[in-house]
Amino acid sequence: MKYKKLALLSALLSFGLMAPMETQAFEFFVRPSKVERQAAPLAYQLFCLKSPRDCRAGASGSIRLTAAKQAMLARINRQVNRSMRPVYDKGVDRWSADTRSGDCEDFALTKRRHLIKAGFPAGALRMAVARTGWGEGHAVLVVHTSTGDYVLDNRTDSIKTWRQTDLKLIKMASANPLRWN
Repeated sequence: MKYKKLALLSALLSFGLMAPMETQAFEFFVRPSKVERQAAPLAYQLFCLKSPRDCRAGASGSIRLTAAKQAMLARINRQVNRSMRPVYDKGVDRWSADTRSGDCEDFALTKRRHLIKAGFPAGALRMAVARTGWGEGHAVLVVHTSTGDYVLDNRTDSIKTWRQTDLKLIKMASANPLRWN
């Protein structure tokens, strides 16, 4: 069993490094002249080994943002922010969903899971890692919509466009959660 997990992790790493480039994740950001594909964070890849359903690619890479969908985003963002206690990982970084406490990526993964259950396409819900205005590493969920990319952040109940945040993008998942740019 241990060797199967190592083989699967190796395959994920290989897939993450060898898959074709996707630039769609940057559509509403500054368009770089060259987008380099990057491997997903290792802790995320390990999460995908434990929870493969949470890491499936979605058919749709964007949603048409309606008032009802915007209200659902706000409700789920607020509910998850209030239902979890913020606690930083000590030592090894672990990514999980639907926990009682966790750090930024645990909040983002929980929001992603709840939005998928509510009918949002997985391909439009993208994990991103960034730096805050004060230089701290941070993870958020980005919702790719017809009107722009919106950030669901555990630091606030407000849903903002990427440009309205203090975040500097490091890398973000594409419509396929295992492919990051």
